[in-house]
Amino acid sequence: MDPSQSDLVVRLYIGGQTINFNIVQFFVTFVSIVYEAMPFIVLGAVIAGLLEEFLPQRLIAQYLPKSRPLAISMGAGLGLIFPMCECGIVPVMRRLLRKGLPLSCCTAYMLAGPIINPIVLLSTYFAFAGMENTLEEGKFSYQMGGWWMLGLRAGMGFLVAVVTSLIVERLYQRHGNALLTPLAQPTGLPMVGESDAPTGEKRTVRQRVNNVTETALHDFVDITVFLILGALIASFAKELLPKETIAILSNSYPVMSILLMMGLAIILCLCSEADAFVAASFQTMRPAAKLSFLVLGPMLDFKLLAMYTRVFRPRLIWTIVVAVVVQVLAYSLVVHFLWETYAPQFISIPVSEVPVPPPPAGGP
Repeated sequence: MDPSQSDLVVRLYIGGQTINFNIVQFFVTFVSIVYEAMPFIVLGAVIAGLLEEFLPQRLIAQYLPKSRPLAISMGAGLGLIFPMCECGIVPVMRRLLRKGLPLSCCTAYMLAGPIINPIVLLSTYFAFAGMENTLEEGKFSYQMGGWWMLGLRAGMGFLVAVVTSLIVERLYQRHGNALLTPLAQPTGLPMVGESDAPTGEKRTVRQRVNNVTETALHDFVDITVFLILGALIASFAKELLPKETIAILSNSYPVMSILLMMGLAIILCLCSEADAFVAASFQTMRPAAKLSFLVLGPMLDFKLLAMYTRVFRPRLIWTIVVAVVVQVLAYSLVVHFLWETYAPQFISIPVSEVPVPPPPAGGP
């Protein structure tokens, strides 16, 4: 759209530079992010409600192996069986801690669970499906498609969670329950509203359905608020950040582009069930930078930091923050250099998709 011929393009002067803010494109980006993410949010909220009502949380602790590294690895993969978003996983983790589940296993589930669960993996695949055929200036940009982004996000999330939890385990051996707030320290007693002994009182089907509906509605509203906020900020950022600047950061300054996306992940406070669509909207950003956004966001953002203070002491919070940030940055840089070197071998471009150059001027 030519800014000089449209009343829907606003000229903004920021830092001495003129930026053409396309209002139509802003709303198109915003609506597309919300529209594509909404089915996964609804599905995730319903599953969370069913788990909250029908899953006895003590079952998780009963089936963990005695080997702590193996138990941590199993804890990091629990999201495949008990999918939860980061908004709801912290309260669940606190209840598990009070029931006596090891701290390191809880942190592994807390960090990896919002990434390694079927809903998030499915949304990641659909958000990036077909992106491997993205063109930039008539050339293939070798972006990651759905399967690549899904696999690397799950693998990196699992690795970061396990390594961080092993560090937490060493810290716990030195400081014990002093790392936890009084609300999260094990009591050896049943939680309020729970009992290990049968009471003879059974809730009716209507009561159970009401509880599922109430939990699902609460999660849906809570997640949707953050989704809308994140979609607005992402749409603004996409219009305000010049494509040339993003291209320069991505290609010439990979560390800066990765740090930029990590910073956005902390600020946006998106739910992991919707963040893939926001990351995919930054089409010109290199894959490793978007991967860092998708791994860090569900583990660390402003809302999670506030929630951590209800469970962890400052010493443990800073240990988790430093371990997660350093690992995500380091692993993303490794992925960047490997991908930019071997991407043409990883992605086979169909012959039908190869752009045909125009005939030479003056030809027959």
